[in-house]
Amino acid sequence: MLNVGQKVSELRRMTVGELRREYAEVFGEQTRSYHKEFLVRRIAWRVQANAEGGLPDRARQRAMEIANDADLRTRAPGGAEPVNVAARAPGGRVVTKRVEAPADARLPMPGALLTREYRGRTIRVRVLPNGFDFDGTIYRSLSAVAQAVTGAHWNGYLFFGIQAPKDAEAR
Repeated sequence: MLNVGQKVSELRRMTVGELRREYAEVFGEQTRSYHKEFLVRRIAWRVQANAEGGLPDRARQRAMEIANDADLRTRAPGGAEPVNVAARAPGGRVVTKRVEAPADARLPMPGALLTREYRGRTIRVRVLPNGFDFDGTIYRSLSAVAQAVTGAHWNGYLFFGIQAPKDAEAR
C-alpha cells in the first residue's frame, strides 16, 4: 500500500523535469506546464485518487452532465477587441455572434477631448470608439497614453482626473 503523504513529500523534493516525467508516467500523457506547484498538486491528486479509488460513479456522471451543459460562455472575454463566439444551438447547429465588451462608464463619448497639464505641457487626447489618439498615435488604453507621456506606469483614469459618474457610484 502506497503512503500518499510520503509520496507528496517526495514530489515536493523533485525538480520540474522530474515532475514532468512523473506526470507523464502517472497520467499517460505529456504536460505543457512547467509550474512546479501545479505539477505537484496534479500528480498528488492522481496518486491519491488511484490509492483511494477516485470519485464514485454517481459523482463522475454528474460532473460529466455539468461539463456537457457548460459549453456556452456567460461572460465576454477581457480585452477591448470584440470576439466571435460560437455556441451550439438546439438541434446541433453552430451559432456565431459578435460580442462587444461594454465601454467603461467613466469614459466620455467618442470624439471627446481629454486635456491635462503635465510639466508645463498640455496633453490632449481624443477618445475614439476603440482607443485613444495622442499626438497621431492610437493607444488601446488611457494608461498606455499616461505611460507614453510620463515614462512611468500610471492609472489612466487617475492621470486624467476621470471619475465614475455619480449614478454609477450609487449602485
